[in-house]
Amino acid sequence: MPDIFQYEFMNRAIVASVLVGATAPAFGVFLVLRRLALIADTLSHVAFAGVAIALITKTFTPIVALIATTTAAVSIEELRMRRLLPGDAVLALFLYGALALAVVLISAADGFNSTIFSYLFGSLLAVSNTDLWWMVTLALVIALFMFMFRFELAQISFDSDLAKTNGVRVHMLNLGLAVLTAATITVSMRVVGILLVGALIVIPVLVSIRVVKGLTRTVLVSSAIGVFVAVFGMVISFYADLAPGGSIVLTSIALLIIVEAGAFINRSSGSSQFIQSSDHTHEHEFHAHGVNESATDDRQSHR
Repeated sequence: MPDIFQYEFMNRAIVASVLVGATAPAFGVFLVLRRLALIADTLSHVAFAGVAIALITKTFTPIVALIATTTAAVSIEELRMRRLLPGDAVLALFLYGALALAVVLISAADGFNSTIFSYLFGSLLAVSNTDLWWMVTLALVIALFMFMFRFELAQISFDSDLAKTNGVRVHMLNLGLAVLTAATITVSMRVVGILLVGALIVIPVLVSIRVVKGLTRTVLVSSAIGVFVAVFGMVISFYADLAPGGSIVLTSIALLIIVEAGAFINRSSGSSQFIQSSDHTHEHEFHAHGVNESATDDRQSHR
């Protein structure tokens, strides 16, 4: 048995990586398709403010972070849907406001310490059995939500106006996605870290979009890629003594670079083959044209 499985905390961390890696990119597909990928990053900073509030008030950190991110998610969606502010301006307002609040609260307290760093960048030792139960519950809720509203989610991802005319409750589905994003960030901050969990929601989706077609396949492949990069990054973190969040995100970015490089090579080889085929065709046509001209000259000289 490898050394990594001899430690109970690593077994919990790997199980948590599988759960987070499977759930986060699954609904991240719908965020990316609707150009709302930055909402994950915004809510991550709101969770940071929630952690700061919990540390100062000495309350249960996940609950405070969940309340903060859920409230922010609903507020962002309401402001965006009512068009009180531009969508990107709403995200920027909450992102910088939450970050400023977190910095002020932490500065007023004891400053940055190991506990805060574990929330920011993830920690192998921070995952508890309670965290695992929260992750399992969240995974079941996300799977149930996506199964029940799979057709409606597909419609709002590509054309929300058409979906609204078809009777789809677009606003409620948007609120549901926002709340699930907030919950995922809160639950995942133990593994990936607050500042990097947004990357796990988005980057596996970018990879899957490059390799498969179709919404269902994209969701499944995104989850599979998320599990792979989360577990692989966790293993690297264990043996190299690195922060798990950074290892997971860098692994996903490396995979994206490999996929993009492969796609570029395929396009280049396809273009070169097309050019060679065109050159061969032109050469054949030129040769045939020369033969025809030669035959015409012979017939004229024979006459």
